[in-house]
Amino acid sequence: MAKRKRLAPAQPRSADDTPLETKSITGLSPHPAPPIASVAGDASATAALEELSETLRRARAEGRMITPIPLSQIDETYLVRDRVVVDGEDMEALKTSIQARGQQTPIEVVELGKDRYGLISGWRRLQALRANGADAAKAIITAPREAPDAYIAMIEENEIRVGLSYFERARIVVKSVEASVFDSHKSALQSLFSTASRAKRSKVKSFIPLVQALGDHLRFPAELGERFGLQLSKALLSDPYAPRRMSSALRVADPQSAQAEQDALNEALKQCLETEEKPMSPKVSKAKVRSVSPIDGVQVSTTGSAITLQGKRVDPMLYSDLLQWLKTWA
Repeated sequence: MAKRKRLAPAQPRSADDTPLETKSITGLSPHPAPPIASVAGDASATAALEELSETLRRARAEGRMITPIPLSQIDETYLVRDRVVVDGEDMEALKTSIQARGQQTPIEVVELGKDRYGLISGWRRLQALRANGADAAKAIITAPREAPDAYIAMIEENEIRVGLSYFERARIVVKSVEASVFDSHKSALQSLFSTASRAKRSKVKSFIPLVQALGDHLRFPAELGERFGLQLSKALLSDPYAPRRMSSALRVADPQSAQAEQDALNEALKQCLETEEKPMSPKVSKAKVRSVSPIDGVQVSTTGSAITLQGKRVDPMLYSDLLQWLKTWA
C-alpha cells in the first residue's frame, strides 16, 4: 500500500514570499517604537545622572562623604595643635588597631587649593597611618571655616576622645591669641571651651601664666598635675623673680623625666614660698611716689623705676593681658 503524504498547514507569507514568523525571529518588529520614546528615555537618563551628581556634590560640601586622600597632600601644620605629647601606649594601640581593622573613623580636612588639604581633626590617626606606611587616609572634606571655628572643632574632638591636660588647654588659648585667631585670652577661653563649666575654665585660665613663663622651658608639661600647676602659677604671679628662678632651676637640672622636672620645679617653688613668708625689709626710698587710677578697680603707683599695680581688678587675667601687651609693645 502506498504511504500517504502528510500535509503541513499553510503558513501566511509576506509580499516577498517570506514566512511572517521568520521575520519575527530576525527581530524585525511589525510596529517599531516611535522616535519620541527614544528621546524621552535619553532625557530621563540625563536627569537621573544630573540628580546623582548634585547629590554627591551636596554630600561632599556638607561633609557627609568619605574620600580617600593621599597623605602627601595633607598639611598637618594647618592649625597650631593643642596636644603637646602623645602617650606611647595609646599610639601603639591605635597603630595596631588600624593595621588589623583599617581606619574606622575618617579624619577631617579643609580644601586649601588644588590637591592640598589642611588637617582640622584626626592628628593621632594621621600619625598612626604615616607610621604604618599607608598611602592615603579616609577623610571628610568640610567647607572652609573661619579660624575660630576650626580651632573649636579640633579641641572638641580631643576633649571627647582623649582629654587634654590643663597645661595643653591653656597653651592653645595662648597660641590662638598669638596667632590673632582671638583678640584676648578671655574670648579664647569662652569660645574654645564654651561647653566646659565655669570652674574648669577658671582652672585653664590659672595655667596661662605658667604657659607664658615656662612654656619654652618645660620638657614634660602635660605631666603637671592640677594642684602643682596651680601652685606654680600662683608663685609666678606673686613673686617677680619666680620666672627666672624656675627657668634657671630647669636649665641646671636638665631633667630627663617628668619626675626629675617636677622635683626641680618643687625646689624652686620652695624658694618662692620662703621669699613670701620672710620678705626682705624694703629700703626706704627717697623717690616721690605717684599714684593714678586709670580705670575703676586698678591703682598704678610709681616710685623711681618701680611700677606697682593694686586693686580689686588686679587678677591673673590682667597679668596675662599685660604680659601679652608688653610683648607687642616691645
